[in-house]
Amino acid sequence: MAALVVTCCTPRSKYERRLRQELNSGVRNDSLFMGIYLGMTDRDFYTHCWELNRQGLVRQGSGNMTVEYMMREELEYPAKMDFYPKFADGKIVEMPVRYAYTGWAPWNNRLSSDSLQVEILDWYRNIYGDGFIVVQHPERGSAYTKIDGNRRITVFKQNELYVWAVFTDMSAAEPGDGKPDPLPAETKGSGG
Repeated sequence: MAALVVTCCTPRSKYERRLRQELNSGVRNDSLFMGIYLGMTDRDFYTHCWELNRQGLVRQGSGNMTVEYMMREELEYPAKMDFYPKFADGKIVEMPVRYAYTGWAPWNNRLSSDSLQVEILDWYRNIYGDGFIVVQHPERGSAYTKIDGNRRITVFKQNELYVWAVFTDMSAAEPGDGKPDPLPAETKGSGG
């Protein structure tokens, strides 16, 4: 009986319980940022980003493989936001977003990913609401995740420079053991 009590109170079980509760609620939260949303078609995404680019709000990002947005006022220090969605059946099901302070240097601790992660979490709480819980990951350490209906947001550090935020439509997640990992597989092995 004691083992059951301990198991039910682990962060993983808290996460799993919250995930089931939110998915069963039937609530949909598809909004991401800049008018982009989960379920947006690939055609609408490209048209929308082309228009944002025409307005001078975004440009081509890293290796011309992402969309880049320069954050000048959202955080205490200027930062860069790179994003590109994962599509399934022609619709956005996941949006990985990589953040970095533009003035980062190995000797500048106040512009490290430790500070950036705190700022991103505070900014996200203002936009998406409170309710982030800590999930420990064996490779990445502390990840912060929030589930609202179908939308899961996970924020974690990659290394001293980068912080990732991954938005996932959990109603479109691949079927498995019923325990989606709070960190997407494609980001787990990324540099470190």
